[in-house]
Amino acid sequence: MQNLIDQLIQLLGKSSVLIDDQEKLPYLTDWRKRFSGRALAVLLPKATEEVAQIVQLCAAAKVAIVPQGGQTSFCGGATPDNSGTQIILNLKRMNQIRELDAANQTITVEAGCILQSVQEKAAAQDFLFPLSLGAEGSCMIGGNLATNAGGTNVLRYGNTRDLCLGLEVVTAKGEIWNGMKGLRKDNTGYDLRDLFIGSEGTLGIITAAVMKLYPLPISQWTTLVATQDIASTIALLNLFQKRATALLTGFEMMTQESLELNEKHFPHMANPLKGNPPYTVLIELSDHESEEHVRQLLEAILEEAFSSGLISDAVIASNLSQANSFWHMREHITLAQAEEGANLKNDITIPLSSLDSFIQETDLLIRSQYPGVRIINFGHLGDGNLHYNIAPPIGDDAKAFNLANEKAIYKLVNAQVERYRGSISAEHGIGQLKLGDLRAHKGVVAHDLMKALKTALDPQNILNPHKVVSI
Repeated sequence: MQNLIDQLIQLLGKSSVLIDDQEKLPYLTDWRKRFSGRALAVLLPKATEEVAQIVQLCAAAKVAIVPQGGQTSFCGGATPDNSGTQIILNLKRMNQIRELDAANQTITVEAGCILQSVQEKAAAQDFLFPLSLGAEGSCMIGGNLATNAGGTNVLRYGNTRDLCLGLEVVTAKGEIWNGMKGLRKDNTGYDLRDLFIGSEGTLGIITAAVMKLYPLPISQWTTLVATQDIASTIALLNLFQKRATALLTGFEMMTQESLELNEKHFPHMANPLKGNPPYTVLIELSDHESEEHVRQLLEAILEEAFSSGLISDAVIASNLSQANSFWHMREHITLAQAEEGANLKNDITIPLSSLDSFIQETDLLIRSQYPGVRIINFGHLGDGNLHYNIAPPIGDDAKAFNLANEKAIYKLVNAQVERYRGSISAEHGIGQLKLGDLRAHKGVVAHDLMKALKTALDPQNILNPHKVVSI
């Protein structure tokens, strides 16, 4: 191994090859502190050509590589194992915005670009880069693409996959595939771009991408709305989709329990709706017409919703600061969970037509089998994505509760997801966390096809092994 380290130092320079235990430490644990590992070294390349040469050297030495970005994964997809033989390839120094093409409405970025930096660069040129996540101040574009991240704007703009027009990828052989044309139509055989997006670094290492931009909206209006049940919430979504069509940018649901937890840890984020109703919905409309146009439309839809009994209360943000406070309330639920202690997270998708039945049945099953648990259910309701999380009863030791009940609760939730033809991962990926569940969920044929792809593209299994699929 020392020969490999010497070669890597010669290639990158000593400051870009971290071998000291203290220097490596920040790269060995995921954001949730659920997964930790050990590494032979942490590499910090600055260019795609360096990444290619790193892969060639590691392939020759048969040393596995764990690609890594901002370490905000919830599933351990960018964390090494405990062998101490794997190399971490962190792309944070590859953070250049190579080009903003106004005529083509695209931005070309390297994998280590912070998502917020891309948003800001686009906004400075009067464009919108619509991918928006709670971790946007630290997550990186390469990781967003590797996990096909979702976020709050999927309803209108789609997942990261939908925002990507081209990729630059280093293969398991250390070759560079340049697919950076930035075309909206390219019907020339297999779509290699879609193959690498969502593969979590197991098929190739994404080093750069061409991403779509949109004209910056002129006006946005944000409101919080109270509903009494999921059936009313779905009906409200259908009403907004019918009346606002493409102007509907966000439709986020938060349960009473999730906002109670939020207020417990962040008292200044108390729900402004009366009595903290069973369900609070955050809705955003954005448009390229006047603010008055959007305001009138929003008020008209809310009036109709009041008249039909779908909602019982509503607060429209009067300024940008208040709108931001509504969004911060939604985004801080995850932080409140972290403050409360370890909890069991489920990132799932259910067809909207089945969402009411799923929640009622699954809530009842969990509460009957685990009395006193808190169901912290919130998410991107507009696309059926729930963060259906289970917190232990108040006063219970969180780690002990999770250790005793984790497998059974995940099994229960996954069985319900299967029953309602949903997905066990909506936007967080598979990583290590859901590796053992994937074959049963995808089915034998689909899982074997995925393994065949992995074997064909990475026969030595050196790219992020034991993530997504094992060979």
